[in-house]
Amino acid sequence: MTVVRTALVGYGYAGKTLHTPMIRAAEGLDLTAIVSSRPLDVHADFPGMRVSTFEDALGDPSIDLMVIATPNDRHAPQAHAALDAGKHVVIDKPFCLDVVEAEALIRHAEGARRLLSVFHCRRWDSNFLTFNRIRDRLGDIYQAVLRYDRWRPEVRDRWRERDGPGSGIWFDLGSHLVDQALTLFGWPEAISADIANQRPGARTDDFFHVTLFYGPLRVILHSSMLTLAVGPAFEVQGSQGAFVKYGMDPQEDMLKAGRTPGDDGWGDDRDSHLIDISGKIELITSTPGNYLAYYRAIARAIDKAEPNPVPASDALQVMRVIEAGLRSAREGCRVDL
Repeated sequence: MTVVRTALVGYGYAGKTLHTPMIRAAEGLDLTAIVSSRPLDVHADFPGMRVSTFEDALGDPSIDLMVIATPNDRHAPQAHAALDAGKHVVIDKPFCLDVVEAEALIRHAEGARRLLSVFHCRRWDSNFLTFNRIRDRLGDIYQAVLRYDRWRPEVRDRWRERDGPGSGIWFDLGSHLVDQALTLFGWPEAISADIANQRPGARTDDFFHVTLFYGPLRVILHSSMLTLAVGPAFEVQGSQGAFVKYGMDPQEDMLKAGRTPGDDGWGDDRDSHLIDISGKIELITSTPGNYLAYYRAIARAIDKAEPNPVPASDALQVMRVIEAGLRSAREGCRVDL
């Protein structure tokens, strides 16, 4: 297998905690350089790692892939520059700021004949994988609730919580949940969204409660920064039973603790529950989460022309729902999709 030489652009939280260890662990990828304005931070973690400017990485003919993990308003211009330089591109979610930017990037990648993918890693969450494994046992599904709640009452001074393009949790966490919903249930008929600033001093949204309409099925996406008593992260009700899973996927916490992706016990999660129509409760052993599968698939997509694990066309659909949700919340109405 040919090694895909990779430059990571951005060494903030996402770049440091998520992308760096995944790229380093993925067979077929080599983390060749990190683009950062803080070389001392990079070298403290990885002595000897090449720290580059964005322009130098673009001009290096040995670099095949650029992974963009910068603030959301930089995604599109940096991805265009990378495509112009002949690089394949992975962009951290959300794809970009709006549908117009997304469509332009897709056209550019198609014209350049380069891979363009978006890091919608929550398709490899334990609860997502476990539900997919047992969903046929639920019969007809009437309601699904996907939650991403936290207790963070203090507003922090970081770009995600400032009032700027692409900030707020509807872009951040909402893009995860929208992608999960579209992957599991397809394209909805309509959306109704309540998006709000709740915390004192909040400068951008820190709450959303969104309903996606699919005939009789309702898919509810919910997130709040003011949730102390957290409910199920994943809850699905069907004609033959219900699936309930508490707790978020453990991989991010494992990464923050310095564990290596793919090692023994990686992604192991607490059990979930399946309740049948008689009321019997069955413990379901959770399928381990596996974000590493994304980057392994990226390496094969570039080297062997295997399928892109998250095509940019999928992420475009997420952007369409994100935009429709903003309109629904702003106008206080249901928006047809």
